[in-house]
Amino acid sequence: MSRRIIFAAAGGLLGLAVLAGCGAPAEQPEPSPSASAAPTPENSIEPVATPEPTEPAEAISCETMISAGTVDALSSAGWTSEPKEFVIGDVELTAGLLCFWADYSVGSDHGQLYGWSPITVDEEARAQDSLVAGGWRREDSPEGIYFTEDPQYSMGTDDAGYGMTYLFGDGWVKLADTKQGLVLIEWAG
Repeated sequence: MSRRIIFAAAGGLLGLAVLAGCGAPAEQPEPSPSASAAPTPENSIEPVATPEPTEPAEAISCETMISAGTVDALSSAGWTSEPKEFVIGDVELTAGLLCFWADYSVGSDHGQLYGWSPITVDEEARAQDSLVAGGWRREDSPEGIYFTEDPQYSMGTDDAGYGMTYLFGDGWVKLADTKQGLVLIEWAG
């Protein structure tokens, strides 16, 4: 009887070993490296992402430079814009735009001025030198470098006493008829 128990136990263990072997793949030994074997690249089953085509950037214009709400307010008042050359001293910024908004149906000097342009380091230095020579005041700030005209010669000032003001940033310059007006220029290039 003890032989039967031993054989039954051995048979049961053999059956369990077979069943356990069926559930998991057997580990294969890693091949030993040889001097002539070249590494094989792993195949990727991930598809290569193709970038989505982007819309071409909207061109700068008197209507795209400032906020849509500002354009609506000026247009509702009967004002239209006239693009002008953006010049600071002897620096002509041909890639930028200066816009004068006014009611051109009446003779008046009342209007609003907005400008934006990319600017090189050399152009920026020459433009700022020109502003300093013209008596403009410089203020350094976290937003950039402001240059504002002397208020006693200004045609109009904002609540803080600033008249026409330039803001020089990293590779760009903005202009508005007041410092507060600069916030209406949303164009970033």
